[in-house]
Amino acid sequence: MKTSAFLYPWDVVGDPQAADRLAGLGVQQVTLASAYHSTRALTPRHPHHRIVTAEHAAVLYPPDATRWAGRALHPYAQSWVAGEDPYAEAAEALAGAGLQVHSWVVLAHNSRLGAEHPDTSVVNAYGDRYPWAPCIAQPAVHAFLVDLAAEAAVRPGASGTELESLGWYGFAHLHAHDKTSGIVLGDAAQYLMSLCFCADCQAGYGSVGLDGEELRVAVRKALAPLWAGAGSTEQGWSGVEKLLGAGLAETTLRWRVQVARGLQEAAVAAVRAEAAGRDFQVLLHADPAPYRAGANVGVDPAHILATADGVVLPCTGGDTAREAVLGPFAGLSGVLAANFNVVSGMGGNPGTLERDAAHAASLGANELRLYHAGLASGPDLSAVAGALRRG
Repeated sequence: MKTSAFLYPWDVVGDPQAADRLAGLGVQQVTLASAYHSTRALTPRHPHHRIVTAEHAAVLYPPDATRWAGRALHPYAQSWVAGEDPYAEAAEALAGAGLQVHSWVVLAHNSRLGAEHPDTSVVNAYGDRYPWAPCIAQPAVHAFLVDLAAEAAVRPGASGTELESLGWYGFAHLHAHDKTSGIVLGDAAQYLMSLCFCADCQAGYGSVGLDGEELRVAVRKALAPLWAGAGSTEQGWSGVEKLLGAGLAETTLRWRVQVARGLQEAAVAAVRAEAAGRDFQVLLHADPAPYRAGANVGVDPAHILATADGVVLPCTGGDTAREAVLGPFAGLSGVLAANFNVVSGMGGNPGTLERDAAHAASLGANELRLYHAGLASGPDLSAVAGALRRG
């Protein structure tokens, strides 16, 4: 199967051996970050540094001043990788080693945007803002994300793009010095904590027959036992219905699906218009449970494969987890890329990649994604190379 490894431009820029080393793994493609959130990343093989601190969400290329002139919401430039256009420099080096390149675009996940424009953030039922999570129901946020998708996806040297977090973001977030694990929240409770109550969402709930204030009260009532110490391990949509009630739950989801689909359709159309005349593939990082929020956005499988060319699906874990993710796509046409974490220190298991990839293929996966070639240790990459060679 065609295999792509995720990579940051800073893994390549300044390292003349990086591209050939990647090609030597046995991958055919690199998924290279062009727009990314803040992070602190280890670079274990780079000749000149070991840690890169990306201080805020930014684009890894020079943004088009004309496109963004006069707009309050705009992408931020980076300052932690040398050079005017580190994305283009890295893409050129990778292409020179015989590798295809896809852009990797992170969209509705931007803490600097939330810090500078707090009114754009998701607001939970208690009035707390999530600065990392722009509310995609707001027209200005929608317009910003659509234009960012087009610009960041269609970069020189890219033959396709992989759009991450093109949908709702919510409570779940890897945060510096996080202190949120004192209360157990199953993914059903996380859904309730991810519902947005900004003015646009309040109006949106009204458009589907909900009173926003009554919904806020219902969410707080459903969550009250958690704060009293009961905790919640409720999982899946049935867990959401148990906490909130089936009628309320279904109506909230109807609003959120409507908003997410509108954004996804508009962003994919904008990318295709930007890439007009080029053979350019558009994939989304996705999860087949429509209520899910985060990097792998919840989608309806048939709808998303009618909108984009395919999906990148989280497949790290046991057979049951893979079956739950890939099963809903059975019989549908499009790219189904099984995404495996191959960094042992981050919960990946490169030693079982050959077997796990074969299992994913038996469930319909037709491509592989490996997260993350720049972060993995030498032994992890050796295991990947062996699995790809044997596979």
